[in-house]
Amino acid sequence: MSFTLPTYEPPDFSAAPLCDAPPVTLIPAPYKGVAPDDFHATTIYPEYYHCGNNEWKLLQNPRMDCVAVRRKSGSFEAVEFRNLKKGDLVAVGRTEHGEQGIYVHVTGFPQFAPDREAFAFRTGLTRETSFSIDYDFLYDLLRFERDSGFILWVLGPAVVFDSDARNAFSNLIANGYVHGLLAGNALATHDLEGALMGTALGLEIYTKQPAPQGHYNHLETLNRVRAAGSIRKAVESGMIRNGIMRELVALNVPFVLSGSIRDDGPMPEVMADAYKAQDAMRELASRATTVITMATQLHTIATGNMTPSYHVEENGQNEEEGRVRPVYFFSVDMSEFAVSKLADRGSLTAKAILTNVQDFAVTLDRALSGECAPHP
Repeated sequence: MSFTLPTYEPPDFSAAPLCDAPPVTLIPAPYKGVAPDDFHATTIYPEYYHCGNNEWKLLQNPRMDCVAVRRKSGSFEAVEFRNLKKGDLVAVGRTEHGEQGIYVHVTGFPQFAPDREAFAFRTGLTRETSFSIDYDFLYDLLRFERDSGFILWVLGPAVVFDSDARNAFSNLIANGYVHGLLAGNALATHDLEGALMGTALGLEIYTKQPAPQGHYNHLETLNRVRAAGSIRKAVESGMIRNGIMRELVALNVPFVLSGSIRDDGPMPEVMADAYKAQDAMRELASRATTVITMATQLHTIATGNMTPSYHVEENGQNEEEGRVRPVYFFSVDMSEFAVSKLADRGSLTAKAILTNVQDFAVTLDRALSGECAPHP
């Protein structure tokens, strides 16, 4: 089974009611960080703004819960309230069907429209849900995305608490299936602890047996890496010889480590300023064509909020705007609550897989490395 991108169907602006839509109203921001009254809040879906003379502009780099600002070039950009400048031209209007020159296009990918009977069994996500077809789809998608897209991973520390999972994810990086990574201080710290001491939070990462005075190990790791100056310098010096952070640095894969109020240390690359970390996370999320989050509720929710349902490619069928394609979003967790939060985003392409993330990482690596025969 080979993967092909779904076809995007843009709106018909020559048909009613869009052909009769007025131009969007733009009002200057009255103060820094303050939007005008009746501002339009952006969504995760393709949004178009009428500029007059039946010219509609697509918001190309969207994010939910922002405002739409028209730039001097004529393009529209999603801007957080905190980044608004006084005088920025902000789109206003609370309707989304063209009545005020704003159109939110929720049917651009008809392939994702629901197609099921009104009554059916086992349509919800539970521990009894089967995921075989989701795995097969994911294998095909990732093979396609490795060369044609941008695969962004969002990891919790559970991925490195197991030796096989840590090795498996390191293989995924080495084999080109990781183009960017978002995580916190704990993922990096315990991965590096595994490289230096073979433990994670003091437990041996294969046997799970506690090491003597193992509660010092992550602190010792933090101290050594801080003394080296950075994770990158620790890798380049030969101090770190294996693991996820080593592979990321060796292959120059971009990563963002976001700080937390509970962090130890933290590692030198961890961003303590939450808004700077958010900006850095958004930069990678805006490039993503597939996002996979694993065992991290807070980072999953945060990334979900900054990831649109579509991505505009630079060189597509439309020379001005590029080809519009869906962004795929997967959440992997043992908790039904955690994966249900993904569905609450409303993304048409969102999928959840309810499983142990260590098993998931190993299964994925084996399939993509050719150790498992594809499902017939």
